[in-house]
Amino acid sequence: MAIPLKYNFRNLLVRRTTTLMTAFSITLTVAVFVVLMALAQGLQISLSATGQPLNVLIMREGAQSEATSSVTRDSLQVIKYLHGIAKTDKGEPWVSPELIVLINLPRRGETQGSNVTIRGLGPDGPALRPEFKMVQGRFFKSGLREVIASRKIAGRFQNCGLGDKVKFAKGYWTVVGIFEVGDTAYDSEIWADVNDLATDFDRDAYSSVMVRAADATGVAGLRDQIANDRRLHLKPQTEREYYDSQTRFAAPIKALGMFIAVLMAVGASFAAMNTMYAAVARRTKEIGTLRVLGYSRGSILLSFVLESVLIALLGGALGCLLALPVNGLTTGTTNFATFSEVAFNFCVTPALLLSGMIFAAVMGFLGGLFPAWRAAHENIVTALRSV
Repeated sequence: MAIPLKYNFRNLLVRRTTTLMTAFSITLTVAVFVVLMALAQGLQISLSATGQPLNVLIMREGAQSEATSSVTRDSLQVIKYLHGIAKTDKGEPWVSPELIVLINLPRRGETQGSNVTIRGLGPDGPALRPEFKMVQGRFFKSGLREVIASRKIAGRFQNCGLGDKVKFAKGYWTVVGIFEVGDTAYDSEIWADVNDLATDFDRDAYSSVMVRAADATGVAGLRDQIANDRRLHLKPQTEREYYDSQTRFAAPIKALGMFIAVLMAVGASFAAMNTMYAAVARRTKEIGTLRVLGYSRGSILLSFVLESVLIALLGGALGCLLALPVNGLTTGTTNFATFSEVAFNFCVTPALLLSGMIFAAVMGFLGGLFPAWRAAHENIVTALRSV
């Protein structure tokens, strides 16, 4: 027969000091695990949420990112009249030539800088991104050296707030608006007019061309037309495919998080093991009494393992609570595809909290298994004679 659960709960309460000390070590381990995984999760969501299925991004053949791509102006004229491109309200092809440049800006409160993406847009560029909305100020006007900055960039970098002047290329540009694009990768950019940007940086080609396909069949048709046109030497892919390919840069963060969490888990498991070994040593006579009352070795083994898991679950719950305040906080890291800053939010999801609790339970199980085995195999007579 099984030992009642109230026996385990009463033991945890009686030995509450050691219980809390062991739970605290697991709390820190689970909190670090959840925070690091939330960091990777936020980066992955930011990139994977970017893109419309009918938007086709056209870059130079062999280019890994827009920053290393080049599309000539002659190629743009060919692309505009490909079959399958949707039309704007004015009956024109829905096409946006775009230019990507990187500038180094200092972060707020720091002297150290980071690369920030400046995207030059064609007139139809904002409409290709339906999540786009202005939250302050107005949209930039062509020919006036004006830019708009994302809310996250404005909050993280100097001279990027509404009304500020940011220096790059051949002079100063005025920030006339703040925008958001639905927590996507575009929330890490500054936007300007593509022709103004090309003039200031002496660029005679674009980085990429974004087009809207009329339908899913149009996407496939555009792929075939571009791939088979020997004049172009360009690579078409959907906008979503392009940003999905960049989610692999979240993998090193996950790997680092797992590595740190495993190292801390080893220490937490030993803490749980020490606690349970001490409990076995203090309760040897109790164990002998339980055996005399008819409880089997399996029941005692299960009871002590369960007690260790309960301590770990307490620590896991506290660790999850400790990690919750980071949810939604904005941070940033380098996207090694574009070598520019990616701003994103920590994302603590229910699935991640469940993973933290499972991680805690595993630590408790491993930490309690060997002491429980020892308790279950105590000699009855020796145990009853112990002091």
